[in-house]
Amino acid sequence: MACKLNWNTARFFCLMVAILSVALMCAAPSEASSKARVHTKGAHAAIASKAAAVKSRSGARSPSKVLAAASRTRGRAASVRPVVYRRIRGSARTMLAVRRTRHTFSERFTASSFADNLTAGDATAGENPVVRAAAIDALGNMNGTALAIDPSSGRILTMVNQKLALSSGAEPCSTIKLAVGLAALDEGLVKRDTPVNLGGHYTMTLTKALALSINPYFETLGRMLGFERVKHYANMFGLGELAGYNIAGEQLGVYPDTALPEAKGGVGRMCSFGESISMTPLQLGALVSAIANGGTLYYLQHPQTAEEIAGFEPKVKRILDIAPLIPEMHDGMEGAVQYGTARSLRATFHEFPVLGKTGTCSNNGTRFGWFASYAETPAGRIVTVIFLEGGRPTFGPKAAELTGAFYRGLWDRSYFEPKTAQMAAAFRTGHANP
Repeated sequence: MACKLNWNTARFFCLMVAILSVALMCAAPSEASSKARVHTKGAHAAIASKAAAVKSRSGARSPSKVLAAASRTRGRAASVRPVVYRRIRGSARTMLAVRRTRHTFSERFTASSFADNLTAGDATAGENPVVRAAAIDALGNMNGTALAIDPSSGRILTMVNQKLALSSGAEPCSTIKLAVGLAALDEGLVKRDTPVNLGGHYTMTLTKALALSINPYFETLGRMLGFERVKHYANMFGLGELAGYNIAGEQLGVYPDTALPEAKGGVGRMCSFGESISMTPLQLGALVSAIANGGTLYYLQHPQTAEEIAGFEPKVKRILDIAPLIPEMHDGMEGAVQYGTARSLRATFHEFPVLGKTGTCSNNGTRFGWFASYAETPAGRIVTVIFLEGGRPTFGPKAAELTGAFYRGLWDRSYFEPKTAQMAAAFRTGHANP
């Protein structure tokens, strides 16, 4: 009897150990699932609370059904798909399987990216016909404007779709980063290769931030500068004032007197997206011309007759003390075309260096696409601004692509052939005048 009792006791003890082991394994997730829960902590918090609510309403249900019911009520805010429990073959062990997915945003655009008769009403008598033809061909039927400027004088070589070019402007999007970068350099906050901490161990330099258009970098610079200094430099660079000299129909952009509220992103948002700012293509063209020529901010002029062309004289608005800063901007603006947000330009053109900055943003169902650049050509430098507005096909890289088509059109029309053998030799040795 004693032996039989001991045997039964042993069997009972073994059975209890087995049951406890299974219970512990089900209660404690595997290392892999623990890591998954760490990475999706924020998303699961909402799901877990809703799962508890569902369970309390529906009584005891299987974990998969409870979590599935909760996931149906979560909307589209979480960054994971429904959490499911998966049983491993040949084992009583249950592990948590999480399938990650990206955030999806569906913005509805009501404006059209295409338009006909873009050139209707343009005054063209004083423009360069070769430059104008190349700009019209490049723009095609995209709803936008193309502007070409001689940065050594401020003369507008062509302005396609003048109604849009002379309008009150639009958000500058990421092109505002040119002004912010120059301001931060002038204040001694950064150099081109200064690593700026953006949180944790993540750092970024000005060169990479310009090339790749890194928003957190310029948000950080904006907060370091503060609104008053940001506004001071923006106004000095020509934002908030007319860029042209007696150009009929030119409207004024807007640079606000107060910072964007913190609830909407504050000065950081203004310095990364240009929110609450309205900039015109002429204002951006004048700024990029000053970068291209070493610091002279010219009034832009648009001759209307042969007489005005013959008597043309540059008019200086102000001299910007940015000559020492321009080399610090050079690599980032060139990197945008080489490997960054404007690399689409190189799909159609790569005969000589182009430096620039893209911009993409949207407002009230209309999307904006900017690309401002200057090119180092055998015949000197030329500044271009292409601004597009419309729907989903409209964005900064598209404006860069059209700029490449514009430069290709000028190249194919032999516009860049050196005017003299001396100029050609100077270009080959890197001593051509801008």
